[in-house]
Amino acid sequence: MLNVAVIVGSTREGRFGPVVADWFVAQAKAHDGARIDVVDLAEINLPMVLPASVPPAPQTSDLARRLQTADAFVFVTPEYNRSFPAPVKNVIDWHYSEWQAKPVGFVSYGSMSGGQHAIQALRGVFAELHAVTIRDTISFTNPWNQFDDDGRHLDPAGPGRAAERLMNQLLWWGRALKSARAEHPYGG
Repeated sequence: MLNVAVIVGSTREGRFGPVVADWFVAQAKAHDGARIDVVDLAEINLPMVLPASVPPAPQTSDLARRLQTADAFVFVTPEYNRSFPAPVKNVIDWHYSEWQAKPVGFVSYGSMSGGQHAIQALRGVFAELHAVTIRDTISFTNPWNQFDDDGRHLDPAGPGRAAERLMNQLLWWGRALKSARAEHPYGG
């Protein structure tokens, strides 16, 4: 079993992120080989100021442990102004080695682009951190019109297949990179 951290990136009041995240988590849990840990950034209260030399804030140690034990990540992110929200960058910047030599998948949502601008911006950030981004993504254009009041997708077959593809790729890379890290610790 691989540990997969699903990171919910929106922290806005009235956010739609939990609907998309809950849908994806249900899809991921149905997939053999993954143990899911949901990291909701709205519940973390991660400081916005990075310390220069003092020990990190206490809430960062538990989060760092959760990210370190993850074998793979999936970011569920909205698109804000053709990019990803500040809390996503904040959680990334508070950590470094936790991301290295691990795969990162993306589930995005937004209006006309479905969050694809956020994903493209994140690919460059994760390349800098020596992480491997998964090519296939899940993207919801105007998602508030695609889910019912109970959070079920109105056409579960389409995005369900995309979730299965994403999980297959994420777990393949997760197993390959976990084995490689065990045999040859990453020294990026």
